[in-house]
Amino acid sequence: MKVFSVHISNFKIDGGAMFGVVPKMLWQKVYPADENNLCNWALRSILVDTGERRILVDNGYGNKQDEKYFSYVYLNGGDGLDGGLAKAGYRPEDITDMVLTHLHADHCGGGIRYNANRSGFETVFPNATYWISRSHWEWAINPNLREKDAFLEENLIPIMDSGQIQFVEEDTHLAPGFEVRIFNGHTCGQIIPFIHYEDKTIVFTADLIPSYAHIPLVYNMSYDVEPLVTIAEKETFLKEALEHQYILFFEHDIFHECCLLTDTPKGIRAGTFLTLEEITGLQQKY
Repeated sequence: MKVFSVHISNFKIDGGAMFGVVPKMLWQKVYPADENNLCNWALRSILVDTGERRILVDNGYGNKQDEKYFSYVYLNGGDGLDGGLAKAGYRPEDITDMVLTHLHADHCGGGIRYNANRSGFETVFPNATYWISRSHWEWAINPNLREKDAFLEENLIPIMDSGQIQFVEEDTHLAPGFEVRIFNGHTCGQIIPFIHYEDKTIVFTADLIPSYAHIPLVYNMSYDVEPLVTIAEKETFLKEALEHQYILFFEHDIFHECCLLTDTPKGIRAGTFLTLEEITGLQQKY
């Protein structure tokens, strides 16, 4: 198995939205904001090559939205989706499985693009199965008022129309060494991948724990639809992760790619910070 980090881009969003009820005087000490209260966040995917399968997890915003849309997300930095894949030595056509943790635009928009004459949409990964939890799909196509703006029709319907979609019904293994579990606090049916690499387990924490600053139990996003469920899910997961020394891979943390956990008098916190390359020893090609 080979595992690579794909740094698609960064984006900016309101710090208060990302830390919910936690006061700014506390969260800005660990994740600083600019003069407009915006924090810069990463958009990372993880690419797993099992030898027979090439599995990509999440794919960023994409580029099909208009200038007004992107003026609100302040994209900056990164390698781009194609560039990030190329850096690891792959093309979109090489991907066999596109795992979408959930269907908020920053996680799935890069999987759909305009076709050549811009008359409609097509999948970016023509040879891939698009994996989504069934509960989340049903949630997303009948959106609630709070999340509606994050579920864009042009990101969802073309996946179904392509015939490439497959649903995850429950916690399972999609491939040898690639396990997925379903969490419901951030949004109904979010998939969290557990990658069993050699003697280690790397967990793509998505929006369960978007950054190292969100490890404390009450440091959660205002976007979470069930905040008390998020706290309970995090508490159970962090205890398991600490006990088994899982490596957390952060999709959105611009400062730290991965970390181990440590127990402290204040609870479970980030311990040693690492990069995925340090864990695997696999250098990117370009």
